[in-house]
Amino acid sequence: METLKIKAKTENMIQYAYVAFRHMPKSERFTLCADMKRSLFRILELEIRANYAREQERLAMFRDLDIELDVFRSLMRLAKDLEFLPFQKYETLSEHVAEVGRMLGGLIKRAKTGLAQ
Repeated sequence: METLKIKAKTENMIQYAYVAFRHMPKSERFTLCADMKRSLFRILELEIRANYAREQERLAMFRDLDIELDVFRSLMRLAKDLEFLPFQKYETLSEHVAEVGRMLGGLIKRAKTGLAQ
């Protein structure tokens, strides 16, 4: 059930990201922006796969998801540092990412204790 909540939060994050991406220069829409979009959809895909996975496979999928979330954070930071993404949009998007990250941390913790039992 928790994986469905994180999926909803991720979908909200993607919706906000699309609004934020409109502020990026046209020259970056098919490069850095495209990489960021791919990363977001990879995050969503991994969440869906984890939802259907057996319990023994979930921890590995959650770790892959954590890695992809970190990749997105790095791309987002790069876009901000290069001043392609306005700081206010970056801050709000960072809050979305942090919220998904916290939820994912809880899922990883729960998966670890589930495997230990």
